Amino acid sequence: MNIPFLDRWRRRHAGAEPAGAGLAGAFEADPDGVAALLAECELLRSQAAVAGLELDDTPASLAALDQLLPRWRDDPELLPWLGNDAGLYLGSVVVRTVPGATWHVWPGGSAVVRLASGREIAVVEAGLDWAVHGAPELSQVYAEASEA
Repeated sequence: MNIPFLDRWRRRHAGAEPAGAGLAGAFEADPDGVAALLAECELLRSQAAVAGLELDDTPASLAALDQLLPRWRDDPELLPWLGNDAGLYLGSVVVRTVPGATWHVWPGGSAVVRLASGREIAVVEAGLDWAVHGAPELSQVYAEASEA
């Protein structure tokens, strides 16, 4: 995968990067580039496509994901990766459609969505819970975020 902003960042910080500054540092240097990277969610998009669902980065697509038969639960190796993608996709939809919502990356690399109110949503955790247990539903997390 060719990610120009990340290559430039790595060259500038080669050998000078403190432990744990990777994603957080890249986010500070190019927040739009990191947001685009977080929105890719290739595994989730491919699983949805197999089920006949095209993810169009809208709240309606979150509701459609909630209705999919969770075949991924049969593959314990796939489950955490799919949950991670589901959380990042949820975050991307929130950031694109909820006024004032932005990505925030903690120094340890954890990506959360920060709402205009200052409340943070741990979207990756929500995605993992959704993938493993089916709850909370992605559309429910979105609805709560959009009300704040």
